Amino acid sequence: MKVAFLFPGQGSQEPDMISNLPDHPVIRRTIDEASDVLDEDVNQLDNKDRLNSNRNVQVCLLVTGIATARALKAEGVKPDMVAGHSVGAFGSAVVAGVMEFRDAISIVKRRGEWMEEAYPTGYGMGVISGLTKRKVEEIIEKEKTEDGPVYLANVNSDDQFTVSGSLSGVDRALEVMRNKGARKAERLNVNVPSHCPLMGTVAEKLDQSLKPIPFRNPSIPYAGNRNARPLRDAEAIKEDLASSVAHPVRWHEVISLYYELGARLFIELMPGRVLTDLVCQSFPTARSLAVSASGLHSAKMLTEQIRQM
Repeated sequence: MKVAFLFPGQGSQEPDMISNLPDHPVIRRTIDEASDVLDEDVNQLDNKDRLNSNRNVQVCLLVTGIATARALKAEGVKPDMVAGHSVGAFGSAVVAGVMEFRDAISIVKRRGEWMEEAYPTGYGMGVISGLTKRKVEEIIEKEKTEDGPVYLANVNSDDQFTVSGSLSGVDRALEVMRNKGARKAERLNVNVPSHCPLMGTVAEKLDQSLKPIPFRNPSIPYAGNRNARPLRDAEAIKEDLASSVAHPVRWHEVISLYYELGARLFIELMPGRVLTDLVCQSFPTARSLAVSASGLHSAKMLTEQIRQM
């Protein structure tokens, strides 16, 4: 049986996410490396006020994910496949050996800055559960306007989706979805309209910035956000990392793919447990674990058990 590492995206951030990382020498070295690349102390980026910045959120998510993955590797826990939700895809690319952590940090910093510059205020995202994809799409189509655009952003499970766009459009769509029987329809803690056509200019900037960066073919399967297929070519992964910011994340298909490929333990790197809950909902026969909740030792023990089955 195989083990998949999952890297969370925006919405999973929490205050003190770097400060709350386990006390491990590999984690300390990772934080120091990131601070050196950014020429600032990463430990100072994760307080509540500074996490109002999209740039700081994305940097902190990458650092916590890579630090956790490296600590697990140091303890003998290695993944058979990796996937990352949204900005988490950069973490999965690093662990798959596709790009260097230092390059990922620099690009993710700019990615966050470009997203904020494109839509500094009045835009964001919402999450819906309890409706079908078809119903969500029907409501979006009826509620979007030129002045209040709203789009389907992410397909997280067969009944959980995110929408993205102007706050007026998002709020209008969420209200209709609540009235149509959604179990949950509320704004996310994301202040930019990710994974929709509004991010087209950011995707173009990412494409240009990624071109000179050395990429390698992955050493283990890497699932693309945009097409939910295993990408084996370095250039295809580079294109996925650039373009996916302007396209929906097909996360449910990613997890379904890895389940079909034999993954029976899904380990969510820090912070949070959003992706763990989605695995539990979609594949109750699989095991899933959030390092934030269970710790490095539990992840190691459960991996050893899975390997023996």
